[in-house]
Amino acid sequence: MPQLVFINLPVTDLAKSIAFYKAVGATQNLQFSDDTAACMVLSEQIHVMLLTHAKFRQFTTREIPDAKKSAQALIAINRDSKEAVDKAVADATAAGGGADPTPTQDLGFMYGRSYDDPDGHIWEVFWMDPAAVQGGDGETAA
Repeated sequence: MPQLVFINLPVTDLAKSIAFYKAVGATQNLQFSDDTAACMVLSEQIHVMLLTHAKFRQFTTREIPDAKKSAQALIAINRDSKEAVDKAVADATAAGGGADPTPTQDLGFMYGRSYDDPDGHIWEVFWMDPAAVQGGDGETAA
């Protein structure tokens, strides 16, 4: 069985966050959603759990930082082409997210941009040339 990834994010407005993630291509799994949490499916293996602050606090005693003021994680996800990267950022921006909170990268074999969701969580969207991935010996390009 492939490993599943569940990314847990605290959100201030659950309905607004659900609408945003649907606009960027996620579907909602109602089996794992209620008025305190929503399971948003990005792929068969990747799920984003949107949790109200009260729900999130059930899992940690640590302070919930304001993601619009600080960055604790950069969540990266790939796309099939440079055009798909640009479309993902355009879709996120049209849905109320912010475009390019991190620098755009164009290294030829890899292209990346980013967006943030309504709470400021940063998603990096990138394309990497499949030949660059398959042709390496474990070394990374400088």
